Amino acid sequence: MAHTAGRTAVRAQERVAGVLTGISAIGTRPSGRRHPLVAVAMVLPFALLLAVIFGGVEAVVTQASSVAGMLGR
Repeated sequence: MAHTAGRTAVRAQERVAGVLTGISAIGTRPSGRRHPLVAVAMVLPFALLLAVIFGGVEAVVTQASSVAGMLGR
């Protein structure tokens, strides 16, 4: 009976390690890297939405017009 506590602790550690490995594998692709254009296509709609919501579009237009003014256009 004295040896069961050690085995139980080892099994518990193995279970925790297995769960953590499973959690870290969520969202990963086993086949390698994603093509950069696919990554851009996935991110661009969300980035545009955030820019519109937080006023980033106006900031870019303002800076672009300032640069154009400095260039004399």
